[in-house]
Amino acid sequence: MAGSSGKTPRVAVLMGGPSSEREVSLSTGRGCVEALRGEGYEVIEVDCGPDLPMRLSDLKPDVCFNALHGRWGEDGCVQGILEWMRIPYTHSGVLASALAMDKARTKDVYRAHGLPVVDSLILPKAQVMAAHALQPPYVVKPNNEGSSVGVYLVTEGANGPPKLSDTMPEMVMVEAYVPGRELTCSVMGAGPDDPGALTVTDILTDGWYDYAAKYVAGGSRHVVPAQVPQEIFDACMDMAVTAHRALGCRGVSRTDFRWDESRGLAGLVLLETNTQPGMTPTSLTPEQAAACGISFGALCRWLVEDASCDR
Repeated sequence: MAGSSGKTPRVAVLMGGPSSEREVSLSTGRGCVEALRGEGYEVIEVDCGPDLPMRLSDLKPDVCFNALHGRWGEDGCVQGILEWMRIPYTHSGVLASALAMDKARTKDVYRAHGLPVVDSLILPKAQVMAAHALQPPYVVKPNNEGSSVGVYLVTEGANGPPKLSDTMPEMVMVEAYVPGRELTCSVMGAGPDDPGALTVTDILTDGWYDYAAKYVAGGSRHVVPAQVPQEIFDACMDMAVTAHRALGCRGVSRTDFRWDESRGLAGLVLLETNTQPGMTPTSLTPEQAAACGISFGALCRWLVEDASCDR
């Protein structure tokens, strides 16, 4: 455990980076820097780039707090660098990060553990723009991005397939649209045998739960704990823990659900597991921790104390 020698760890907060979620990561990072300083840590802010190994070699931190989002920071790449350099770090390790960032492979893991998922296909971008890949309504999104970056909702009765932006990857996920409510559940766990679900949030928006709804103040309203039937609440808690364990997550993860309440328990499906949940002022995981009596500073401190290599 970081800091077990009695010395207060010197913490490098990794933030920014080159992904499409750079701005969110900077917001997450700044919030965590402030919280960790409030907890008494010596904190260094590191805006990550290709020179990261050299910078870490010069800085010699005791712990890296991973506040990166999106590709390179959330998909096992930075985790691999930190393993190679033997610098203890927060959140999930190389394999869990890579698995959870790939939505198709995440679904394979879910299915293998009996967790319900939405039907989907991985198809070339050009094919998706040429003709409807599924009967509308359906969703098109990158297979390896988060935070609702590049998500297209093709509504029922749409005249034609979506016109995807040039920034979308060459291969995309086409997923059947599930009507209903957006639920999410965070899990804290130092290892695969001891994760614990925090609570369930019901996310209310006027439309699609997109990037703005997630990160712009007032973009969505969170009901914590979710006012849903106990059977659904308990199922979310249990499934989030199962997903955390199945993917091999460490630290904090958050699993997102869609629930078609007209179908009861049969209408509950898992969408994805986020191994680097946002830690911004509007983020879900800190809000859920607070509902369980865990302050933002205490959550950040717990993540530092949990940091290790070989995750």
